[in-house]
Amino acid sequence: MNAVVDSEEAGFAPMTAADLPEVMAIERAAYAHPWSEGNFADSLRAGYQMQLLRGSVGELLGYFVAMRGVDEVHLLNITVAPARQGRGWGRLMLEALALWSRGQGAQWLWLEVRVSNVRAQKVYLDHGFRRVGERRGYYPAGAGCREDAMVMSLKL
Repeated sequence: MNAVVDSEEAGFAPMTAADLPEVMAIERAAYAHPWSEGNFADSLRAGYQMQLLRGSVGELLGYFVAMRGVDEVHLLNITVAPARQGRGWGRLMLEALALWSRGQGAQWLWLEVRVSNVRAQKVYLDHGFRRVGERRGYYPAGAGCREDAMVMSLKL
């Protein structure tokens, strides 16, 4: 699937183990508490839906990891390269994930987001997600602390 956002063309490709060094560079730049390379490798081994979004010159713009369930898909990680945020790439990845999820027969798309990540929450709400709950102490927050997660869902 190819798409154009902000007059820039981009396309999706499956994530492979060979992509992990590039993915990890973005993951570490984007988050104070990034996924480990082992998290990504485990997700690859498990056969999760893992897609890269690349610009027309091959630049890695972002990626997502999702786990399929019986009638639902759970978004585990979605990341836009920090230098490319705010241009619609996250929305494009959410649209692609929703399309794939519908094709898998899923009726719901679920995710967790840090309660402090208001920017991401706005993207999800604008995409049609609804707040449905909270998970206490879900995310690491440094210095032995934990941060709550907001649980959100989208009816497909």
